[in-house]
Amino acid sequence: MEHRGILLPFLLKAPMGGRIMLAVLAILGVAVPILNLAVPVESAFHVPTYVVALVGKYLCFALLAISVDLIWGYCGILSLGHGAFFALGGYAMGMYLMRQIGDRGVYKHPELPDFMVFLNWKELPWYWTGFDIFPFAMLMVVLVPGLLALLFGFFAFRSRVTGVYLSIITQAMTFALLLAFFRNDMGFGGNNGLTDFKELLGFNLQEGTTRAALFTASAVALAGGYLVALFIVRSKLGRVLVAIRDAESRTRFLGYRVEYYKLFVFVISAMMAGVAGALYVPQVGIINPGEFAPANSIEIVVWVALGGRGTLHGAAFGAVLVNFAKTYLTGAAPDFWLFFLGALFVFVTIFLPKGISGLLSRTPGSLPDLSRLKGILAKLTPKGAL
Repeated sequence: MEHRGILLPFLLKAPMGGRIMLAVLAILGVAVPILNLAVPVESAFHVPTYVVALVGKYLCFALLAISVDLIWGYCGILSLGHGAFFALGGYAMGMYLMRQIGDRGVYKHPELPDFMVFLNWKELPWYWTGFDIFPFAMLMVVLVPGLLALLFGFFAFRSRVTGVYLSIITQAMTFALLLAFFRNDMGFGGNNGLTDFKELLGFNLQEGTTRAALFTASAVALAGGYLVALFIVRSKLGRVLVAIRDAESRTRFLGYRVEYYKLFVFVISAMMAGVAGALYVPQVGIINPGEFAPANSIEIVVWVALGGRGTLHGAAFGAVLVNFAKTYLTGAAPDFWLFFLGALFVFVTIFLPKGISGLLSRTPGSLPDLSRLKGILAKLTPKGAL
């Protein structure tokens, strides 16, 4: 009862968009599994299993977007390497899933994954030890990204690296990890990565019930991640983070150890990204070095900017919207998908600086100022054409 008495006022003070998002997640977390498992396939209300997995993937991306918005929207840390934390969490989950295969692999080895047998590995590397235990693997899901963020952030923030320089070195970090994980001798599957998963906690990953459970877990994780981030930004700590974003030098002169605040929120953000990656892997069935690609990290920033930087719920909305459009357009017009994404990003950056969530929060009858767009079109349009 005490927890409810604390949580309810906190939820009531949440932004309207956040409350709507939590309500939608609560409905989806219950309704989608029921419509998938209990409703007959021939019914118009049946939700196919592939849709469950697809939307579950979107929810993981939404949690990843919130983790980026927490540091960028509220602390001014533009990370172009958050895909690395997402991938590390995914690899930790993938290593657990590979250990669960046992002798059901192609080579029937009781301990070594198929790719290690193929590469003539004689024994399991020491860093794979313990990944056959679920609690240990879940600890690594948050601990590995968190430790990397702690080490990276300690040296970067201590050296007072900010702005575009910080963005560049975060991108360099994820590119270095991309090159490292591509190597076969790293013991992570090389270019092919980790795949051919069989089961999770004894449940077949191909079963509809397992897919539905993973979907619900993704919805719960997204809601939990949003509430954690909201608690941070609404606290005294959050006010200091905003002060660092808006006037870092002045905040430092007031006596605050800016690097510690940055480091704390950076580590929390990395852990959230790791959880998103861990939930993503069993739903898509693979994790490979491509997840470390710098372009992926840049795309995350695009999601946040489009949805609304500094809103949390807007970042989640942007991730779902962009990935839904990506799924549709890569099938309908694959050659134009990137052009569409770039044009949308430019449009929102110039005319909707607060993102789509900022547009939706405007008062009725209030529209964005499109005078700049009219001026641009007037210059590009030949005289007499209109």
